[in-house]
Amino acid sequence: MPYFDAASAAPLHPVARQALLASLDEGWADPARLYREGRRARLLLDAAREAAADAVGCRPDELVFTPSGTRAVHAGVSGALAGRRRVGNRLVVSAVEHSSVLHAGEAHAAAGGTMTEVPVGRTGAVRVADFTAALDGGTALACLQSANHEVGTEQPVAEVAEACRAAGVPLLVDAAQSLGWGPVEGAWSLLAASAHKWGGPAGVGLLAVRKGVRFAAQGPSDERESGRAPGFANLPAIVAAAASLRAVRAEAATEAARLRVLVDRIRARVPELVPDVEVVGDPVRRLPHLVTFSCLYVDGETLLHELDREGFSVSSGSSCTSSTLTPSHVLRAMGVLSEGNVRVSLPAGTPEEDVDRFLEVLPGVVASVRERLGAPRGATAAGAAAAPASLVVDALGRRCPIPVIELAKVIGDVPVGGTVTVLADDEAARLDIPAWCEMRGQEYVGEEPSERGGTAYVVRRVS
Repeated sequence: MPYFDAASAAPLHPVARQALLASLDEGWADPARLYREGRRARLLLDAAREAAADAVGCRPDELVFTPSGTRAVHAGVSGALAGRRRVGNRLVVSAVEHSSVLHAGEAHAAAGGTMTEVPVGRTGAVRVADFTAALDGGTALACLQSANHEVGTEQPVAEVAEACRAAGVPLLVDAAQSLGWGPVEGAWSLLAASAHKWGGPAGVGLLAVRKGVRFAAQGPSDERESGRAPGFANLPAIVAAAASLRAVRAEAATEAARLRVLVDRIRARVPELVPDVEVVGDPVRRLPHLVTFSCLYVDGETLLHELDREGFSVSSGSSCTSSTLTPSHVLRAMGVLSEGNVRVSLPAGTPEEDVDRFLEVLPGVVASVRERLGAPRGATAAGAAAAPASLVVDALGRRCPIPVIELAKVIGDVPVGGTVTVLADDEAARLDIPAWCEMRGQEYVGEEPSERGGTAYVVRRVS
């Protein structure tokens, strides 16, 4: 069964498995003890730290291991903010950061600090000028991911790091998605990553804090990991994480070139094979193994279930696949279509035949889901001469993609210049109706509160 969700968790690398099994026999003792077993464990821990630091591009004494990538982010954000509390209490982040960064920012705001989100363009990248403008004398910390976890867009980290250096603001980089492909360029100050993203075991993260960065670890601490990650370390998992990081780096250039060809094929062929599809993310500055696209008039949850039945494991940022019933904050910040969203992230070693079969299966799966939902086919029909100048579509209480489907069904019933008002209380409509207008060449007029509840979205027919 083809597994196409490496961005969530990559399959365990063979080197990680070998190192894990070997270190279970050698690395079970307390590395802080001076007897033989403890010294052996300490040698393993030191070697793992040196290997990970070499891959990150920092000194071994600047890097600590944490119980997860999320804990690394939280520890990095809280420690850097506390270390610079005399400077100010402002945290600057991009609008498409991983939820771990945003949750850390929300906790900071709840404690009396402030968080500023820098917007992104439709490709998902920040503009360096916008990020620079958000930095001021009260900014204690800035955060920018190296590459986006949902659409694969690489961020201008080196340029932003230089702007932060000039402003005297440390920059924390979430490198979870990119570290397996190569080091993060630029003069960053802190870096966090997670082993299960590159084929290491789950439950290991790393946090690098450059010398000279003011840092005050928060919460109870002990003598382990410089006081930044208290508790007994999972040494076998750490050894496996470091060994697999070194292994994937050795393979990265060759595998990236091979997977980029396969992803380019998906990016080019999906819009040709499936009508009404938007491929999102930067087409050039992106991770080599990841592609995301959204399918108009499709229920994302049903689409994922149908692909799973066909043997393909993929993920989605559609609101219908989320327990909160809200679209992905990444897609929302980009202003792109969210319904029927599919993220394909190929693990190392993915054969070309699996991608070809995915492209064979996808058109039929999307067509069957659209037919089940009663989605319209073909172009908008011309309105009748006596057509009403405006129509109201009541989609209250109906979830994605029904509000957009109902809009598409009636847009041809108003004359050119006429309007259709869609009443909807699904948060995804705020993103998907404007996206539909852009894809269909219609004018999105705007939104206003509805007297009947929810929101009224107004669309003017122009063609």
